[in-house]
Amino acid sequence: MQFHHHGYVSADPRVLPAAGTGVDRPVDLPDEVDVLIVGSGPAGMLLAAQLSQYPSVVTRIVEKREGRLVLGQADGIQPRSVETFQAFGFAERIVAEAYNIGWMNFWGPDPDDPSRIVRRSRTADYAFDISEFPHLIVNQARVLDYFAEAAAHGPGRIVPDYGVEFLGLTVHEAGEYPVEVRVGGPSTSSGAAESRTIRAKYVVGADGARSRVRDAIGRVHVGDVSLHAWGVMDVLVNTDFPDWRIKCAINAEAGNILLIPREGGYLCRVYVDLGAVAEDDHHRVRQTPVDEVIRRANEILAPYTLDVKQVAWSSVYEVGHRVTDKFDDVAVTEEHDPRVFLAGDACHTHSAKAGQGMNVSMQDGFNLGWKLGSVLTGLSPATLLSTYSAERRPVAQQLIDFDREWSTLMARKPEEISDPEDLATYYLATAEFPSGFMTQYEPGTGVIAADARQELATGFPLGKRFKSAPVTLVADGNVVHLGHHARADGRWRIYAFADAAGLAPDGALSRFAQWLAEASESPVVRFTPAGAAVDAVFDVKAIVQGGYDEVDVTSVPEIFRPESGPLHLMDWEKVFAAAPTRWNETDIFDARGLSRGGVVVVVRPDQYVAHILPLDATDALAAFFDRWMLPQR
Repeated sequence: MQFHHHGYVSADPRVLPAAGTGVDRPVDLPDEVDVLIVGSGPAGMLLAAQLSQYPSVVTRIVEKREGRLVLGQADGIQPRSVETFQAFGFAERIVAEAYNIGWMNFWGPDPDDPSRIVRRSRTADYAFDISEFPHLIVNQARVLDYFAEAAAHGPGRIVPDYGVEFLGLTVHEAGEYPVEVRVGGPSTSSGAAESRTIRAKYVVGADGARSRVRDAIGRVHVGDVSLHAWGVMDVLVNTDFPDWRIKCAINAEAGNILLIPREGGYLCRVYVDLGAVAEDDHHRVRQTPVDEVIRRANEILAPYTLDVKQVAWSSVYEVGHRVTDKFDDVAVTEEHDPRVFLAGDACHTHSAKAGQGMNVSMQDGFNLGWKLGSVLTGLSPATLLSTYSAERRPVAQQLIDFDREWSTLMARKPEEISDPEDLATYYLATAEFPSGFMTQYEPGTGVIAADARQELATGFPLGKRFKSAPVTLVADGNVVHLGHHARADGRWRIYAFADAAGLAPDGALSRFAQWLAEASESPVVRFTPAGAAVDAVFDVKAIVQGGYDEVDVTSVPEIFRPESGPLHLMDWEKVFAAAPTRWNETDIFDARGLSRGGVVVVVRPDQYVAHILPLDATDALAAFFDRWMLPQR
């Protein structure tokens, strides 16, 4: 964390100075806003936290609830989400209070007595095999609290407007604020709900599976509900089941259970198979009392028992797999920039057992947030916004396909299982997908270069998220993760990995640095607003192959030691070394397949690799940003 560059700070440095719309922010909803977010779930709150980094953008988030969510339904936090939390500055705190999934055990019928269950296998969880971040369980309400804090502490000081209900919208063809939104406020003394109209440049519907915003723009959920139901409950119990504090998949003659320990050491979530649902049930299964769910859980767990002391929350759901036909308001036959967007459950729903809903929803918000911010601050053309639906809808469809297969495996009867180990095998073999690391945006449909040189950085797959690795900060010799230096501040990252010449004045990296700082076609020169800090839009970092003690930070090219803040203090944290030290055995060049001849890796504000080039491919780098950004000078 870097602070004091605006002057000495004695208070909490996570609270950034208010700016723009964050100064004297009006309590009441204004008549005109740049972005109106409907719904304060995971997608909406992350989006608000991101847009708080753009204080010149008027953003409001409305929620029909009267206050914060007290108890959320979602709880699974995949490693990609923890990586995202790190960018928003609260990963360490949420990890401290969450349950860390270290293992997953699989139980099945005892071959000697199929009416009883036995443990069939123990498997280490996949998280640390593919990431430095853990696989967590923590209540959705707490995730929203942390994003709400990030939004309120950002320069824009965004806080939800509770008790405001979305009623409908109309998109007009012209006007600075073309989206007319009707909202209802708190009830008056006569009992009637007050309503009013707000005009917005853009609206984001993050208002859940029964999204009114989705209905208002004529989008439809495509898919079906399977004829299978599950009861789910968060419970405090006494039990003789030995794996109560380990994630378990339990397959028994009496049915199936997915057991997920919760944060705090005592609470546990239990998904209980309620079996097939008749076609003429008409959702009556949803009225199954929690006592029946508990009875079935005990039947499945035999010979073990659950003595339920308290049910904190319970529900019954039928497995559904749906994805909305498009994630914005532009029809396939139309050619204009979108004005209304859908995110989270408003555009994809599925079962809860794969632990993907909240995770994928947050990435919707991350993808859209920087794009809205860039367009509304004049950094990018409005055509950038069309890439949101193009990038995120395929991800949602992949999620639906994965969840359908996982749900089917979880719901099998013992006689349908030919290999007792196949569920464990599938769980580990597909780990990268549920972790959130299989998302890959494609050139042509997304903000990804078509001419990238993948062979120069094989460990940074184009279109996938930037997979961090340890390096040494030259200024102080401390080992840090290179990717962890990137905050969710809306900036692009340009990582310049040196050739063998390092930062020698006549070396390739120094020539690249000079071009970035001085050339008229350089994206730093061309797309940084006049009067802004040199790294206000592009955070440029250098990584040399040698040791940290071989570099004098005060003599590196100026682009790697820019002045920061109103005091114009030199930034000491732009230059890193790859050579292993006693504290770090990893060489990032080897770990990520980086060319020793030097390579530039461009990473989007939402942490996805957008381009890979040689150090001398400046024309290609300029051409890439010319497509997605607007000249500022």
